[in-house]
Parts: sequence; structure tokens; C-alpha cells
Amino acid sequence: MGGGTLTGGPAANGFSRWLARVETGLVALSTLAMAAIMCIVVVDVLMRYAFAAPLAWSYDLIGLYLVSAVFFLALPDTMHHHGHIALDVFAPMMPAKLRHTLQSLGYGVSSALIAAITWLEFQQAETAFLADQRIASVIPWPTWIAHAVLTVGMAVLFLRCGYRAVFHLASAITGRDLVEVPPPPITEDNTAWRAE
Repeated sequence: MGGGTLTGGPAANGFSRWLARVETGLVALSTLAMAAIMCIVVVDVLMRYAFAAPLAWSYDLIGLYLVSAVFFLALPDTMHHHGHIALDVFAPMMPAKLRHTLQSLGYGVSSALIAAITWLEFQQAETAFLADQRIASVIPWPTWIAHAVLTVGMAVLFLRCGYRAVFHLASAITGRDLVEVPPPPITEDNTAWRAE
């Protein structure tokens, strides 16, 4: 491998650093949404069993907005930290240029798919906003917010995948690692603790 391996350390370039800050902000919002879910569920259970007065709006708020925020706003940060499932058994055995070429191809295809999802979801958000679409419930929550959350998460994921596609290709051409690569797998023997 040419210029060293960029694993788990600082971002490879300014765009990646900027994108990492955006992803950190989104994962912070995802964390707040998770905390809100827990608080609402606790209050709902308390109100339901202690006072026989459950929160009528809790399931709709959680299901429509908060679960989407937890999942979709955390996707780009998970991608940045190589947290998604990856079948990389043979990747370390490949020559660096071939590995970067194949990863560029994979991220390029993923970018196209994620761009399509982002565009379709943006159109859904716009339609729901202009038509003032709401759910039929005790509180008629607007649906465009849920579509907008998904659009933002997928748009940033598209930027991360696109970045990886371009810089894996550049790495294949130059023979140097110009993009962050996953850390090597943990291969130490963990059988000792299982025996106890």
C-alpha cells in the first residue's frame, strides 16, 4: 500500500472533515430522538398505570418522527465509522489498486441508489408539505416532517458514499490511500474467556 493506511484516525481531507462534522450533528439529533423516545415511553407508562390516563399522542409521535430520526440521522455517521456490516474476508488479500477500484465501483452504485431514494423522498416531503398532509389521529401530525428527516439523512449518506466512490477511485489511480479504510479485523483468540 502506497502512502500508509488511513484507518480510524483523522479524516483524509477537508471535505471528509466537514462531512464528519455534519454527521456528528446528525447523530447528536439521533441521540436526542432516542432520549425523547425513552422519556415519552416512561411518562406514558407512568400515566397509563398510575393515573389511568395514557398519552394519546405518544405512539404517533414516536412512530412517525422519532424512530425515523433515530435510524436515518445515524446512518451517515455509521458509514463514516465503518459501522455497517461488511463482508471483507478477501479484501485484505487483494492488491490495493484492485481493492480501491472495486470499492469505488461499489460506492458508486450505492451512491446512485441512495441519490434516487433521496430525490424520491424529497418529492414526497414537498408533496406532503404543499398538500398539508396529516395523519388521522388525536393530533393530526404533519407527515412532511418524517419525509424531510429521511431526506436529510439519505442526502448526507449520499455525500459520504459519493466521497468514498471518488476517493477510492483516486486511490486506485495514484496507488496511495486517499480515503479512510476500515480498520483491520480483530483476529486475537478469545477462547480463554469463553472457557470460564
